[in-house]
Amino acid sequence: MGSNADTTSTGPLDGTDPETVRAAIDDGNPLPGTRGFAGQVDGYLVRDVLGRQPLFLDDEDQERWAFDPTELADPTPLPAGHVIDPAGDRRDAWTLPDPAPRSGTAAVQAVETAIDDALAAVDTDGLAIAFSGGVDSALLAARLDAPLYVAGFPDSHDVQAAQETARLLDREVRVVELDHDALVETVPPVATATGRTNAMAVEIALPLYLVAKRAAADGFDRLAVGQGADELFGGYAKIARAPEDPRVAAETVRGARREVLESLPNQLTRDVLAIRAGGVEPVAPLLADRVVKTGLDLPGSLLVADRGERKYALRLAAREWLPDPVAFREKKALQYGSLVARELDRLARQAGFKRRMDDHVTQYVESLLAT
Repeated sequence: MGSNADTTSTGPLDGTDPETVRAAIDDGNPLPGTRGFAGQVDGYLVRDVLGRQPLFLDDEDQERWAFDPTELADPTPLPAGHVIDPAGDRRDAWTLPDPAPRSGTAAVQAVETAIDDALAAVDTDGLAIAFSGGVDSALLAARLDAPLYVAGFPDSHDVQAAQETARLLDREVRVVELDHDALVETVPPVATATGRTNAMAVEIALPLYLVAKRAAADGFDRLAVGQGADELFGGYAKIARAPEDPRVAAETVRGARREVLESLPNQLTRDVLAIRAGGVEPVAPLLADRVVKTGLDLPGSLLVADRGERKYALRLAAREWLPDPVAFREKKALQYGSLVARELDRLARQAGFKRRMDDHVTQYVESLLAT
């Protein structure tokens, strides 16, 4: 009896109620109707199949665990889908289903219905929306009565796209304008909160952190995000190009989507920790179990259309709420659309970390933590 209701922390368990987790442990159901969970139930440590809620163990003291890695001496994440029983035995309790593909209009209608249900379950009290103008965040904006925030440099693609999409939706967007001082000041807390110093992780987490921080300053305590839609619905070029793309091992578009989806726990851990460090709790409706189920049902032709349109089923479903220029808008990855990657590279080179050096931006990030 899982629920998509807007649940956050319930003490030792984040994301849902203990009864739902007990049932999922007993019957092995990987998608019991939640938006993810992690924590402790009846002495069992658990983390959901997609790792939508982070949980960390202390390698120095195996009996210690936390949602926040900074609370532990030597934190390591509990892998997604794993359970540790009261005796300390670990097992892989849940794996993503691999259903036969469901094609045609019925598959798109199922996606539309699942998204409708997932968004209807979101409580908008105290909610803000991270908004970049693409189809994922536009779905949130079209259905949820909450203010919109975008972070980026003034001339960035994300700021321009967010403003254009907001006008088409008859909404306003609050811009968190970035500059070099903001980047330098923000890198250390983001790297500390996420436990990562590699360039790409910091570049992605940084605008999320700043949007969260601005929303918290404005009095909001939750931030709706469109995370997971690219992985679930086939938004990446490497999925569309399978099997030719060397970045995936899969032989089909559908297989490549699954391969990318299985990388999601690592990314979500970064994003959740960055948003929480900014002072709000993330809400990811497009990763609700009911949406995940319909996404897994899609054939390759509805992930990537014959003409190369990525996230095809999602875009078709989104037409229920969005005009075509929004539903079919192409969007850059967050680190590039916000210009954070470009400007961190510039700051690194100005500080003497040249591109000929190995991973020069990561070295620059680490230098900021050392000062």
